[in-house]
Amino acid sequence: MIRPLRRPPDVPLSADINAKVPTPVRIPVLIRLPALVLAACLPLVASAQGTAVPDSQAQITLSFAPVVRQAAPAVVNIYATRIVARRASPFADDPFFRQFFGDLGPAEPRLQNSLGSGVIVSADGIVVSNHHVVGDADDIRVQLADRREFAGRVILSDPEADLAVIRLEGASDLPALAFADSDALAVGDLVLAIGNPFGVGQTVTSGIVSALARAGGLPGGRGGYFIQTDAAINPGNSGGALVDMDGRLVGINTSILTRSGGSNGIGFAIPANLVRQYVTQAERGARELVRPWAGITVQAVDGPLADALGLPLPQGALVTEAHPQSPFAVAGMRPGDVILTVGGQPVTGPEELAFRLSALGTGSTADVVYLRDGAEWPAAVALAPPPQEPAPEVRRVNTGNSLGGLRVARTNPALIEALGLPLSAAGVVVLEVADYARRTGLRPGDILVAINGQPIGTTADVERIAREDWPAWEIEAIRGGTRAVARIRDR
Repeated sequence: MIRPLRRPPDVPLSADINAKVPTPVRIPVLIRLPALVLAACLPLVASAQGTAVPDSQAQITLSFAPVVRQAAPAVVNIYATRIVARRASPFADDPFFRQFFGDLGPAEPRLQNSLGSGVIVSADGIVVSNHHVVGDADDIRVQLADRREFAGRVILSDPEADLAVIRLEGASDLPALAFADSDALAVGDLVLAIGNPFGVGQTVTSGIVSALARAGGLPGGRGGYFIQTDAAINPGNSGGALVDMDGRLVGINTSILTRSGGSNGIGFAIPANLVRQYVTQAERGARELVRPWAGITVQAVDGPLADALGLPLPQGALVTEAHPQSPFAVAGMRPGDVILTVGGQPVTGPEELAFRLSALGTGSTADVVYLRDGAEWPAAVALAPPPQEPAPEVRRVNTGNSLGGLRVARTNPALIEALGLPLSAAGVVVLEVADYARRTGLRPGDILVAINGQPIGTTADVERIAREDWPAWEIEAIRGGTRAVARIRDR
């Protein structure tokens, strides 16, 4: 796990057909769009060596039509429905009113509809879209460009990357887009975007790659690693295709930067190399993406930090912390080293490092180049999930006192990753707080230090102390790096 500064995710802009048009905001926000489309730009001329600037009127009047004919049939419209509970009274979920008026009526089911786009990447019916389009859907209907319709089901979905993989029921011999190497993109390359903006139907726009490696720090607090394009992207385009001039998939459109809710020419797409890894794991039966665990904390090297490190240029990602079981530590790296490349690609910060590792997947090694004392060193880093050692020794307290219903475990890298704990976390961690234990105020992720003055070193310590007869409890725990004490009386 790479540890950047965590931020709350941005709120996706759903194309709820029952919703009103959102009021424009005054500050830039990053909007997840339920389907994307791209803006117009100059066509390109392909040569044996690559792309060239048009140098004649004939070249300028060339059409994108051949690329569209090849790519458009593989882009689909997605109609997703989910059932949400809504109480008859607006005060039904307010604890202040419920303490006086009790239950203010049963929750009423309500259908919530959203519209988005998707891309067929396998002839047997594998479709890629955004998590915010279909991740929580109860019913998914997919319409192809030729108006055929299929029922779909999500086989893998990841809110962190905002990607979802769908399988179409009973589909075969479908048009599919091939993946391009998104690392081969260059700023200025022409791209097309195909999707269903505002539900008007399949639409194609063109643009260029405006920037690469847009990582973290985006307005709206969204982390990630994106391709930026000036193609026109609007609500309804989420999950749509960003394709190159060979008609190959280079990215999945996901967000825009806007003041009005419409396209301002700053759109973001998830690179195809990461999308390919999701599809590969979904086809192997994975329900969640298995990411390689880094076990280090890194920060981008800026100008002042480069001066402090004696670097000629700001480059790489500085290792500030490493777990003893980190594969980077096992490969010889330590805090103070600067990671320059992973898999031959440059790394400039935590989001880019996370992207590089995730795109490579697990089960192999990554060639890493790092800087120490002014010299570059190579390393082979194992790509594997976080280890489950030491054994978690999970225990649940079944008593009638204030610790009853507490479920705890011994920390290990897998739990550190799952619970978002600091790499330095050690000891016994709270997994669940139920029944009587709710009165303690403990939360999942809290590290238990002591109970009634007795230190907690193992989960057995918690169970043993909980079975003793105490009139009151004093629980010392660490939450978010801060030590706190809770006191509760049982009698």
